[in-house]
Amino acid sequence: MAKELLNVDYGVGGVTTHLRAHDLGDDLHSETMILNLGPAHPATHGTVRIVVELSGEKILDADVEVGYLHRGFEKMCETVDYNQVMPYTDRLNYVSPIINNVGWCLTVEKLLGVEVPKRSQYIRVILSEMSRITDHLTCLGASAMELGAFTVMLYLIQAREYLWELIEEVTGARLTISYCRVGGLKADLPEGFVAKLRKAIGGVQMHLENSDRLLTRNRIFIDRMCDVAPLSAADAIDYGVTGPLARAAGVNYDVRKFYPYSSYQDFQFDVPLGTKGDNYDRFVVRMQEIHQSIRIIEQALKNLPDGPINVDDPHIVLAPKDEVYSSIDGMINHFEMVIKGVQPPKGDVYLPVEGGNGELGFYTVSDGTGAPYRVHVRAPSFIHMGVVGKLLTGANIADVVPTFGMVNMIGGECDR
Repeated sequence: MAKELLNVDYGVGGVTTHLRAHDLGDDLHSETMILNLGPAHPATHGTVRIVVELSGEKILDADVEVGYLHRGFEKMCETVDYNQVMPYTDRLNYVSPIINNVGWCLTVEKLLGVEVPKRSQYIRVILSEMSRITDHLTCLGASAMELGAFTVMLYLIQAREYLWELIEEVTGARLTISYCRVGGLKADLPEGFVAKLRKAIGGVQMHLENSDRLLTRNRIFIDRMCDVAPLSAADAIDYGVTGPLARAAGVNYDVRKFYPYSSYQDFQFDVPLGTKGDNYDRFVVRMQEIHQSIRIIEQALKNLPDGPINVDDPHIVLAPKDEVYSSIDGMINHFEMVIKGVQPPKGDVYLPVEGGNGELGFYTVSDGTGAPYRVHVRAPSFIHMGVVGKLLTGANIADVVPTFGMVNMIGGECDR
C-alpha cells in the first residue's frame, strides 16, 4: 500500500485525499488531511474558500472556490442606462473604484466616438493614480499586519487616509464614489485641491519610507516572503495574469504603456519589474508602483489644463441647470437624457484600463437603446484566482496567508 497512490474522494471542494507515503520521502504510512480556509476568514480579504490538502504542514493540493458574491453585476448593468451602471462599477474593486468608473466611461465613449476634454482626462488620471496608491497601500498594509508587522499597517493605513480624505472632498464619498460620467465628470476639482494633494503626497512618501526601513530589509520578513509561491513569466502569461502579479514575474506589460488612454501618453513613468515572481517581488513591485503613481500625479498637477470637464453635447451630458430652467431646448434635452439616457449607436467594443490589480476591461454591446444589450467585465481578481492553487501547491500552510495577501483578491471582482 505504501508504494501505491490510493484516491479517496470525500467530496470537499474538488480536492481528492490521497495516501502519499512514498511522496513524503519516508516510510510513514499517513493519510493526508483536508483543511478549509474560508469562505469567512479574516485573512481572505473577501468571501472565498480555499480547500487545502495537507501532509503535515506541506500543501499537496489546493482548490480555490469563488462565486460567493451573487450580485449579478453584468446582468444588473443590462437593466439600467449607461450612467446608472456607474454605482455598480464602484463595487467591483471597492478599494480603487475611480479606475472602474474611468474604464466604464471610456468604453461607452468609444462606442459614442467621442473624447472628453483634456482637463477631464487629466483629472481622471490624477484620481485614478490616487486610487491605485490607496489600493496598493491597503494590500501592503494588510499583508504586513498578517505577518505581525502591525506598525507598518498603521503607517500605510494612515497614508491611505490622507488620500481618501481628498477623494471624499472631490467626489462626496470615500469608496463608492460614482464620480465619472459618460462624456466627462460629475464636477470639477474643489478649490485648493492641488495644494492639499501635494501635502498629502508628502505624507504618503514619509510613511512609505518609514515602512521600507522597517520591513523590506527585515530578516524575518525576507525569510517569510522570499522564494515563497514563485510564478514564472511563462506561467503568468499562460494563466492570463496581469498587473503587479505578472510584473513581479518579469512580464513587462502595463495597459497604460501599451494601450494609452486618457492622455497617459503625456506622462513619463517606469514599469517596475521583478525577477523571481515570489511574494517578496510582489511586495516590492507594489511599493515601487506607488512611487511611479506619485510621479504621474506630480506631472499631471504641473500641467493640468484649464477648460471644460464635459463634452459639449446635450445628448451625452446633462444640460446645465440654468439652461434647463430658462430655455425650452434645455428642458427637453434634460427630460430626454433622464428618461432615455445616453444612446450609443449599435455595435460592440472592448476597452482595457490598468486597474489596481491588472487589466480591467469592459466588453459592451449596444443595440442603439439607452441600456447596454450585453456587458462583460474582465476583472483581474477573478482571473488571478485561477493561479492561486498553483502558487500554494508545494508551500507550507503558514504561506497561505502572505501568498493570498500578495495576490490581493478583491471579492467584488469575483462576482459571478
